[in-house]
Amino acid sequence: MTSLICTLQDHRDDVNWCAFSGKMLATCSGDKTLRIYSTRDFSELPFSPLTGHGYSVHCCCFSTCGQFLVSCSTDATVVVWSMDTGDIEAVLEHPGRSPVRIFALSHDSAHLVSGASDGTLALWDFPSKQLCKTGAVTDATMVACSFSPCSQVFVTGSTYGDLRLWNLDMKQLHAEKNAHDMGVTCCAFAPSILSDGQFVQLRLASCGQDNHVKIWVINKHISGAYKMQLLHTLTGQSAPVLSCAYSSDGQLLVSGSVDKTVTVYDAMNAILLYTLTQHERYVTACAFSLTSPLIATGSMDKTVNIWRLEDGCRSHGGKLSPEWSTPTSREGRTPAARSKLLVSNWLEEDVSSWLVEEGLEQLVGKFTANNIDGTELLSLTKETLASELHIELTSRTEQSTETCFIYCNERQCLCAILLKRPHNKMKPTVPLRSYHVFVFFYTWLYIVL
Repeated sequence: MTSLICTLQDHRDDVNWCAFSGKMLATCSGDKTLRIYSTRDFSELPFSPLTGHGYSVHCCCFSTCGQFLVSCSTDATVVVWSMDTGDIEAVLEHPGRSPVRIFALSHDSAHLVSGASDGTLALWDFPSKQLCKTGAVTDATMVACSFSPCSQVFVTGSTYGDLRLWNLDMKQLHAEKNAHDMGVTCCAFAPSILSDGQFVQLRLASCGQDNHVKIWVINKHISGAYKMQLLHTLTGQSAPVLSCAYSSDGQLLVSGSVDKTVTVYDAMNAILLYTLTQHERYVTACAFSLTSPLIATGSMDKTVNIWRLEDGCRSHGGKLSPEWSTPTSREGRTPAARSKLLVSNWLEEDVSSWLVEEGLEQLVGKFTANNIDGTELLSLTKETLASELHIELTSRTEQSTETCFIYCNERQCLCAILLKRPHNKMKPTVPLRSYHVFVFFYTWLYIVL
């Protein structure tokens, strides 16, 4: 069951995109602005709206720790904003000055890829804001892009209807021709990775002008061969589907359509759960909260609706934020209580308590200042530790063979997050992260100290 908890009516033109961080919601619009809200009560932050683009703002996204917000526009730029002050940190001008229709930021905040109306792609080093490589497709406008959860590959979608898989060398690894008749409109990777030692499997959702949402499986064999297969076709909407997004645990998928509806699916079983009908015009944007059972949807009616999944703790699988759940001590849960939860369900206080228990109390201040909860803790990488939390790692990175490792060699493996143990059946690696965080992440921080 779902309920509409509030409607935001601050934009003066079509709402083009919605994005959540742990504590904020960002929206962007054809009115050239971005607006930033607190997810505690959906009040607008003092430095909102953000004004710096000269034309319509098409897309926005937070960096992993929520320190930066990135946006792109018809004015041919990608702008990086500080979420401490609302000031512009950097302006990236797309090569050729073609309108930038879409971009994606890697989960480790190391790379950003932008796509333009002329079919060109630009890959940027995000910490330095320097252009790395360019690429292009012919006779098509780039309108969709998503990085894999391992941040080593990304998928683009175009008005021609193709989905293309690329690596960080801007080499095209696979092309799925005519994935959507009359054009792709959006795509999003699921957050989980599966592996059995011989191949790695990712899931991707895409939607398009053919009225469909499709779920794809992307396999990479250890030999280096890629294969993309259609797993499900979801037909819950009667007009072109303009946006889609996964929940943070990959269990749910939301989509918005020209038929003015929002649909929520059980992504694992391809079952329609809810159809929401409060928007008066096309639904152009949708996003799941990272920390609460909430969905934001944006529309050409100039509004953003905030929906609550009433049975969010069961169907969403994610944690409830303090304002939607049973209060917890500001010191965090006890170790015994915390051990019963997935790390993704930890509150900020739980992360702080864990750091103290592990002898890392020196880092509590930095983690608290950046609002690091369990979900964001799992997404931290060497790059985000250095660029956003200013924790520098030394070159001594040896780890015991009994501990876990991350293996991201493009030539042999797409991205496997594995434990060094015999492989029996294919197992999802994301649930293992509750163990990873105690071994891999602690090893990183131990090196620093």
